[in-house]
Amino acid sequence: MMTLAVAMVARASDWELVWSDEFDRPGAPDPAKWGHEVGFIRNEELQYYTRGRAENARVEGGSLVIEARREAFPNPAFDASAGGKDWKRARREATHTSASLTTKGKASWRYGRIEVRAQLPEGRGMWPAIWMLGDVGPGGAGWPACGEIDIMEYVGHEPGIVHGTVHTAKYNHTKKTQRGARLEVGPVGKKFRVYAIEWDQQKIDFFVDKKRYFTFANEGAGEEAWPFDKAFYLILNVAVGGAWGGAKGVDDAAFPAKMLVDYVRVYERR
Repeated sequence: MMTLAVAMVARASDWELVWSDEFDRPGAPDPAKWGHEVGFIRNEELQYYTRGRAENARVEGGSLVIEARREAFPNPAFDASAGGKDWKRARREATHTSASLTTKGKASWRYGRIEVRAQLPEGRGMWPAIWMLGDVGPGGAGWPACGEIDIMEYVGHEPGIVHGTVHTAKYNHTKKTQRGARLEVGPVGKKFRVYAIEWDQQKIDFFVDKKRYFTFANEGAGEEAWPFDKAFYLILNVAVGGAWGGAKGVDDAAFPAKMLVDYVRVYERR
């Protein structure tokens, strides 16, 4: 027991906290730390992401609340002449609203331990995510070449299972070559869990609480396979429907649906 205790203390001392949000100030999310995606963004999802709307994003009771709601919401970008493929402008209004918070332009990190303690919304059609994108700046490589690290994704039509995944130019879902793993954790809506990665030049390890369930290794094949030697920013969102989340429809009884985030902490090696 003494050996184990010494090992745990030694391991904890390897990390230094460099950024965090403990969500201890009620009201809007801290604008110095978080920006917002706005509109219809990706995957032909149903929700319109809003900014500055407490119904969708707020801090209360010591947690960040990201809430997806079933409600009509006008689409400012609506264009009656837009074709069906231009789905972001073809919709007169959204059927759902939600929020997507991001540290883009405010904070990004290369390597480290990124951990988020969260309780997830359940229900068919829910698609909450904790993830990162390469911070390439204007004119930089787009997706998937920029790299994507999905620290946690959950789709409500797979109750009790969370996913950790990476996407790169070589490995991504459009080619059906993405690399990842799934872990059965049981009900996600009544318990906070820590979703984390530990990332360095050689590999990215994925964790739920203290369990490591997936490792993506740098195979030394260049940036198409490993674009993870640059800074990445963090995204927290609750999506509704879309290509994966809505594969088995959306349960109207699931709303309002909330992801609660107790804290976000970023550590670097000492």
